[in-house]
Amino acid sequence: MALQLLALSFFLVLVPLLGTQEDTGPKTQGAPREPETCRKPSWDPRLRLAPEQEEYKENKEVTLSCPEGFEPSFTHIKCSREVQSISTAKPVYREVWKGKGSGGAWTRIRSMVQCVGKCQKPHWDPRLIFVPDMASYVLNEVVMVSCPEGYWPPPMEMACVDIPGESSPTLQTSWVLNEGNDYWQPVDHWLCEEAFQVVPGTLEAFTTSIKLNWTCSLPDACQRMQATCRLAGPSSPSCEAEEVTGQEMLHGQNGTFTCDHLQPFTDYSVNISVPPSTILFTRLLRTKATVPEKPERLWLDASTGTLQWQALPSCKGEILGYQLNVTAWGPQDGGFLQVERLRLSSSVTEHPLPAHGPGTRYTVAVRGLTAAGAGAALLGTFQSNGSDTAAPPDASSRLVRDISPSQGTAVLRLRPIPWVPGAASEHQLLVAATHNSTALEDACTGEPQPFNASHPPDAYVAAVLNLSAQTDFVLGDGTREHGFHNAPLRPGWDYTALLRLERRSQQEETFACVCYSFSMGKWALWRGWLTPCPVPEALCHVLPFPSLAPCCGQGLVSAGAPCGAQDTFLFS
Repeated sequence: MALQLLALSFFLVLVPLLGTQEDTGPKTQGAPREPETCRKPSWDPRLRLAPEQEEYKENKEVTLSCPEGFEPSFTHIKCSREVQSISTAKPVYREVWKGKGSGGAWTRIRSMVQCVGKCQKPHWDPRLIFVPDMASYVLNEVVMVSCPEGYWPPPMEMACVDIPGESSPTLQTSWVLNEGNDYWQPVDHWLCEEAFQVVPGTLEAFTTSIKLNWTCSLPDACQRMQATCRLAGPSSPSCEAEEVTGQEMLHGQNGTFTCDHLQPFTDYSVNISVPPSTILFTRLLRTKATVPEKPERLWLDASTGTLQWQALPSCKGEILGYQLNVTAWGPQDGGFLQVERLRLSSSVTEHPLPAHGPGTRYTVAVRGLTAAGAGAALLGTFQSNGSDTAAPPDASSRLVRDISPSQGTAVLRLRPIPWVPGAASEHQLLVAATHNSTALEDACTGEPQPFNASHPPDAYVAAVLNLSAQTDFVLGDGTREHGFHNAPLRPGWDYTALLRLERRSQQEETFACVCYSFSMGKWALWRGWLTPCPVPEALCHVLPFPSLAPCCGQGLVSAGAPCGAQDTFLFS
């Protein structure tokens, strides 16, 4: 049966084709078309066509309009034609109309075009929010209307409808409001009233809390107000911020709302609402940053001499960088000291240690930086064991000669400090009345002042020198140059002179100091006489003890020294 139907279909298609091939008339593309015009459509009598004609040529665009208060379902139309059927191998055409609305695209009109009643968007309060927001609305179209947050009344449904007039049965368009339970009430005016307000300047985010002051001018609108504070989003696994839900019922016409026990540098949403869904206030706030935790790991790659540490997560504040302090004490009883203070970017987690040869002891402190400042430091101590690193000047450059307690002087052999690239040649000679390593480090990195006789133990600048070669310098000779006093040294005191070279930039400070530690003699009791030893030269000629003469100008007394032999006792 299926094959018979297929054969019949083929035959019905073939017959007209054969008839066309046998036509011996003029070769044409079919029968001539009928006149390309359309008659004026009989739609809504209220429609106005421009231009107004009884017939319209194909593709001639026509504009439609309606009386006031109505709009056409299509604003523009045009005549068109389409094939209706084929009769004796000739197409039969029929007229059709196409329309264009606000969308701008032409579509075939398949139903009657009418003047549709519309309402203009009401101009009540410019703060009103219409969803959807349009210049006009179709009759019976439901629109959601609301005020900004903090204003009253809450969002409601509105619609434009036809209702009978008060004095006439004629229908009139009017807006109605759904006050609940589908009870629609006519409305001709709507104002947004500020019911709830956060007092300007009182909304503050702290490190672990958020606080605001509020007022309510419409008690009816503010009943059952509820304030909440919640974590705005999931925290990163490395930070693990706990979910905090602060909730409080607000009463009265004013008050304070506070969210406590929050995490620093974390986003929270603060909402004040009236159930079930009226939002009076909502804000997204980030708590302030605090100083970061100290890094968890610090290690030295011995193969490269590179210091490395574990990067900090931005849990308590955005990590702006790292502060790295490296203190290097050289061998030979701490003969030299170098301190580096560096400000590194947040992407840097390693730094080479300054090379100072075998036996150098390094003390390292690394801490993270946020907008709130520097966090706690992770400390580490390392020892240099390599032999391929550049060493500072050897001990011969730190000779202290000709110590004279009587004159308060000592001769220092100074050499330029060569291992601070980029530093100026200007060296400072500092004097500290101590051998304590911590005090010396503070003096090397501090801001010493000129000598002050009222504060003699304080470190001071004795001189500023432009060193380019080795030179001997008399410390304590009393000279004054460039505002600095090379004050005499005091007998019996321990001193450390520090030859300092510094280099400063916005991201780095380097202080290098060569240390000269010595003592300005001790006091000796010889046969009942209390005298400094070495004996001042002035006493060599007046004391009746020839055995003291060999001590003049010499160093400290030691066992077996000729300064009184076994009858001499030493006091600090």
